[in-house]
Amino acid sequence: MAGKARARATADRLFAAFVAAGALPVEADILQPAEVLLDLYGEDIRARAYVTSDPLRGEMMLRPDFTVPVVQMHMAHGAEPARYAYQGEVFRKQEHLSERKSEFFQVGFELFARENPSDADAEVFALFADLLSPLSLRAATGDIGLLLAAVRGLKTLESRKAALLRHIWRPRRFTQLLERFGGRSPVPASRQALLAAQGTRPAPAPLVGLRSEAEITARLAALAEDAAAPPVSAEEVAFLEDLLNLSAPSVMALAHLRDLARAMPHLAPAVDRMEARLDALAARGVAVDSLAFEASHGRTTLEYYDGFVFSFHAADPALPPVASGGRYDALTAVLGAGRSIPAVGGVIRPGLVADLEDTA
Repeated sequence: MAGKARARATADRLFAAFVAAGALPVEADILQPAEVLLDLYGEDIRARAYVTSDPLRGEMMLRPDFTVPVVQMHMAHGAEPARYAYQGEVFRKQEHLSERKSEFFQVGFELFARENPSDADAEVFALFADLLSPLSLRAATGDIGLLLAAVRGLKTLESRKAALLRHIWRPRRFTQLLERFGGRSPVPASRQALLAAQGTRPAPAPLVGLRSEAEITARLAALAEDAAAPPVSAEEVAFLEDLLNLSAPSVMALAHLRDLARAMPHLAPAVDRMEARLDALAARGVAVDSLAFEASHGRTTLEYYDGFVFSFHAADPALPPVASGGRYDALTAVLGAGRSIPAVGGVIRPGLVADLEDTA
């Protein structure tokens, strides 16, 4: 594995290439306020980040990535459009003993632009592909926007769609919810009991926890409504599963998505965006006929991607992605206090680049 000096030297070289592409160099503190990341991702982020307590600043995290602080900086002070480059160490807990490091370098590029998001997606991907071309990596792409559109178009309760949208990035939980909402698995006994108890007045009991009586009543009503609602149709479940399992070269995937959109019209705008992106990629010299597309790609990364996603992989499947990135328009709205701007970016792991260069 490349030592820190080798990884840092490779990061410097990649960083210089991003600056040459018009990016403004920026930095981010190693210690980041935990509150922002917890608000974005909930308590799940604790399993992946190192959390500490500061007597003055409260809970803090060792920087798990750069995108969130760079977006915060841009939304507070940035001009539009803007390109940023950064480099430094990030810190991620590992669940098992392996070759994956808990502390490693990242170098990244972020593009904020209101005009022509498809061309912005293509610019970032083509820049990464060009920088990494000597390594002969396998590129993979996807589009979280297609999955979000498919869920939002389901003919079911808004609460069910909200639950599925919340768990897009947790495939196992998403599948469990889809099985239940589609009537393939039974309604939990606790919710069946709620249906049976509707209209009866419960015995007085002390309040426990932080929820008010009104909040508890509203939650019970929502659970009862869910238990009584008809299942998502078998046809819609089948279409959604077809989408989730789609894996093909991009041009073939686009044709299949056009077929799906005839039955799921709410997919059409996202499919149109994909077609525009493929045209922009082709215009930049990317061989889209052979570019891999996986509709579920990106579902296990940090949860801010909501459109085009991509990654570059070495031949060894045990290695993490050498580079990854995507579009995160919604994140700018969350961190922008009422303002937003379309944004796309990505990161490269220079330590892995150095290792692969050494073995080439």
